[in-house]
Amino acid sequence: MKRILVVEDVEFNRDLMVQLLEEEYEVLTAVDGQEVVERAQRDRPDLILMDLSLPRLNGWEATRRIKQDPALRHIPIIAVSAHAMTGDEARARESGCDDYISKPLDEDELFAKLRRILGTDRS
Repeated sequence: MKRILVVEDVEFNRDLMVQLLEEEYEVLTAVDGQEVVERAQRDRPDLILMDLSLPRLNGWEATRRIKQDPALRHIPIIAVSAHAMTGDEARARESGCDDYISKPLDEDELFAKLRRILGTDRS
């Protein structure tokens, strides 16, 4: 089973994402940017869903740190953000994100991206 690390500081949003994913993926969670870097190093998830507005270390910088680590840079990161402003997707990709999805989440779009990146099929 593929492991997805959900990084979200808002408990309601984090719980919602876990509920969406837990039937088909092993779901790990982190609540801030520093924790995601540490969890990525320790747990080696198959994919990270990265909120960009995080405490301690924002998602932009956490993504940069993960992508700078030779042991972690292969892990795909999808930015998940309410920052739906013009240029935010480009900024997310510049920081190292492999894809981008805006909040509120479109469940079909999310699962399509996960299937494409992870090569999994949703039954």
